[in-house]
Amino acid sequence: MTTFRISEAAALLGVSSDTVRRWVDSGRLTAERDENGHRRVDGADLAAFARAQVESTGEGGRSSARNRFRGIVTEVIRDAVMAQVEIAAGPFRVVSLMSRQAADELGLEVGVVAVAVIKSTNVVVEIPGHERVASHL
Repeated sequence: MTTFRISEAAALLGVSSDTVRRWVDSGRLTAERDENGHRRVDGADLAAFARAQVESTGEGGRSSARNRFRGIVTEVIRDAVMAQVEIAAGPFRVVSLMSRQAADELGLEVGVVAVAVIKSTNVVVEIPGHERVASHL
């Protein structure tokens, strides 16, 4: 049976070890103590918890895309026609190329919270609460 240390579970969930400890202490996530007294989370339990977290975020409208990475815009490079937008989403770096007009309409600037929605080879960048969507061209 696969088990994870608290720090490993935290890295997989994109949160701090303290957050995972609080979830365990409150009963939201199950963990058992190993022979050395360290808390370990069962892999199947962690997967179920992760899935429940993803399903409960409820961000965005209806979409067939399932890969959503919420993060902060760390770089925007614009030229006359195109824009390159970089988002840091937990441990992930997501880069999207879009029209400059789309980046301008979304107000994409360093420090803005954005969601990268990924399906196949396309990256769609959304701003939570806005209906307009810019996509990879």
